[in-house]
Amino acid sequence: MISAEHNERLTRVGPGTPGGRVLRQYWQPIALVDELEAKRPVRAVRALGQDFVLFRDEQGRLGLLDRDCPHRNADLAFGRLEDGGLRCPFHGWLFDVQGKCLDTPAEAEGSTLCTRIRQRSYPVELRSGIVFAFLGEGAAPPFPALDCFTAPDTHVFAFKGLISCNWLQALEVGIDPAHASFLHRFFEDGDAAEAYGKQFRATSDGSDLPMTYVLREYARPRIEVENTDYGLRVTALRSINEATTHVRVTNLVFPQAFVIPMSAEMTITQWHMPVDDTHTYWVAIFTSFAKPVDKAQMRAQRLESYSLPDYLPKLGAHNDYGFDPEEQARETYTGMGEDINVHDQWAVESQGAIQDRTRENLASTDKAIAANRRLLMRAMAAMEEGKLPALMQDAVTTSGIVGPATIDTMSPAAEWQTRWREAVARRRGAAPWAPPALAAE
Repeated sequence: MISAEHNERLTRVGPGTPGGRVLRQYWQPIALVDELEAKRPVRAVRALGQDFVLFRDEQGRLGLLDRDCPHRNADLAFGRLEDGGLRCPFHGWLFDVQGKCLDTPAEAEGSTLCTRIRQRSYPVELRSGIVFAFLGEGAAPPFPALDCFTAPDTHVFAFKGLISCNWLQALEVGIDPAHASFLHRFFEDGDAAEAYGKQFRATSDGSDLPMTYVLREYARPRIEVENTDYGLRVTALRSINEATTHVRVTNLVFPQAFVIPMSAEMTITQWHMPVDDTHTYWVAIFTSFAKPVDKAQMRAQRLESYSLPDYLPKLGAHNDYGFDPEEQARETYTGMGEDINVHDQWAVESQGAIQDRTRENLASTDKAIAANRRLLMRAMAAMEEGKLPALMQDAVTTSGIVGPATIDTMSPAAEWQTRWREAVARRRGAAPWAPPALAAE
């Protein structure tokens, strides 16, 4: 367990908080580009406890501004898209994507007020179906060359969903390899032909064993955690027999994303963007190393569980997450259906809006969780000393960060350290878009 003071430092994200200052030094996935496909491409966005308005102007440029008009603080999310920018309906003040005031039409002819007005704007980048924003001070950091950013549009699919809890507990479930053997346990292995787009339903690389079987029958992983240039590599080893080990390699991309295998051909890169202290969007890019992603199928699958336009979960505390005691007795460990996002949502929301870590007792399987908290604490301390966080702020180092390698694979027990790298290289070598080499160290 940790102290109440440390828990406060780790979880709060508002302006001026230690954690909020760290998160503002990294690109935040504030929206899906799909959210701007409507006839009127304007969206209210809340991130890190602040309110913004995201819009696409008549020339197709993206802009992110503070949401309150600098005249008398009316809501720019209701603005008119016209004349090269976003116009406030209150008095007609007009702002372009850079926050420059273009017009104050109620003022007298010849007024120079407009030249002295500027609305704060924020850098935005569109990557693989996601609009990222830099909400901090100074220059924005570079993007690493992650696979999800390198793959062409045909081979990626982006989606998101809201979770009603603090961002850190939402992230921590993804760097906990042991929970999958319980929270995501299925008592029967499904049809492999129906596994597309579903996590833990396909077979492990180099094996005909479905992941549901591996997780269910081998529930005591040995976990190794390594520090990397991007965060942490987390390896879970499950001994199948004396000769064979199942190796699952996942990654924490500091400060708030993980990269995990979804199937032999697809990976998931998932960020956990704090809306505020007690609400979080998971924002994921699914990346295929084989054929193009069937986006229609992936989208339809996920819309069974989430409603538009705000990507709200259809199951939650209000309806007991769809809990069915008969299902829990016979089909799934949770009794909450087959969507693992629902399982994770229940696990982290049931911890409370902000988990009280003074009451927890970490175990040996929580190595990655403890290591990540140390990374966060060090990053906060660095910023309080006037320094930048250590990870992914330097352009030269960050440009060399690729992958990162992630896979589920079977290996001879004595050779697992080399065999999983070979499996990664084999998959990348067969991909029509991936660079042939990936340093796994």
